[in-house]
Amino acid sequence: MSLYTTLFNFVLCTIAKYNIDESHGLSHSMNVLHNAHTLYQSELKRHPYLEDQEKIIYSSAILHDMCDNKYMDVENGLNEINNVLTSDLSQEEINIVKTIINTMSYSKVKKQGFPSMGNYQLAYHIVRESDLLAAYDFDRCMIYHMNKNDGDVRKAFHNAEELFDNRVLRHHEDNLLVTEYSQSQHTLLSSSARIRMRSWKNILKIY
Repeated sequence: MSLYTTLFNFVLCTIAKYNIDESHGLSHSMNVLHNAHTLYQSELKRHPYLEDQEKIIYSSAILHDMCDNKYMDVENGLNEINNVLTSDLSQEEINIVKTIINTMSYSKVKKQGFPSMGNYQLAYHIVRESDLLAAYDFDRCMIYHMNKNDGDVRKAFHNAEELFDNRVLRHHEDNLLVTEYSQSQHTLLSSSARIRMRSWKNILKIY
């Protein structure tokens, strides 16, 4: 069984086990993986050592929400991640994966700053920024809040709008984007998010 089959099957099982909604489900794992691939490729020529860290980057991207405290106990999630990776990664690599996904959340970075990852610092930023780039999806944010608020669309819109105004649209000015690719995407993705927000306002007749 390939690494990707193993990891995505694990994501499917974890989603079912912990009732994780689609905002942090399989499609999100796939989107973050593709973002990580693009970022990895953009950095590889300047930093060829990253080739030895590819499995760490891609595994972290796929599994990053499978120990999220919004859905489960973090330590239990990390132990399950450790177990699923043992056949494909060394224990040192697994420990790096666990460190990346346990320190990359927006709230932890804002509170504690970036961890010191040594030779894995860029791998950490690639995975972290891959998740941040996925956060510009306004509908995904609404889906999360609809699941938290019994499907109330207007409340979900207002919650998502507030989060975008205070967090997502400020990623660049808050110095959360350190790679050139992510910095270049910020303006484009912010513009698309604002267009989506205006469209929802028209649909919901919010003036």
